[in-house]
Amino acid sequence: MRTLISLIETISLWTGRLAALLLVPLVFAMVYEVVSRYVFAAPTQWAFEISYMLMGAIFTLGLSYCLRNNAHVNVDILPSILPRRANAAIEVVAFGGMTVVLVWLTVTLGEGVARTYRTGEGSGLSAWNPQVWPFRLVYTIGFALFTLQVFGRLLEALLVLFGGTPPKHPEATTDEQAGAA
Repeated sequence: MRTLISLIETISLWTGRLAALLLVPLVFAMVYEVVSRYVFAAPTQWAFEISYMLMGAIFTLGLSYCLRNNAHVNVDILPSILPRRANAAIEVVAFGGMTVVLVWLTVTLGEGVARTYRTGEGSGLSAWNPQVWPFRLVYTIGFALFTLQVFGRLLEALLVLFGGTPPKHPEATTDEQAGAA
């Protein structure tokens, strides 16, 4: 089980790192749009759509990375006064419930991807009108990876609850650790 948890942690780490690379085309698109609009008075037809699609991809692909690094907002009043195994019991309930909901959500998103692929649905938000299934597929993958990370946390909490020790997590860089603080 420790090997599975470590594998999940590694997948989340690298997914987050790859998602961060999507900031480069997002910044390029926004700079290009601003220069086109305000310098040449010729706004693009695609910048708005590519920006929300890339930002959605960054967000959803970063969910598992954020959980992996404990960077989600939480209130730790109760966990700070409870014993470790009591916290693990709470996490088993929380992550168990989240896993069920996230599996349902991921399956539903996958069905939506299949539907938009079959119908060739476009965004309908601009003259560019790109097909939306590629980005919806990325969103679905992001939620699937988040579900996997939540499941990994469930397994880790079960280990602690039953007296084990969780595995060491693959190390994040100093910058990544600082970003999660």
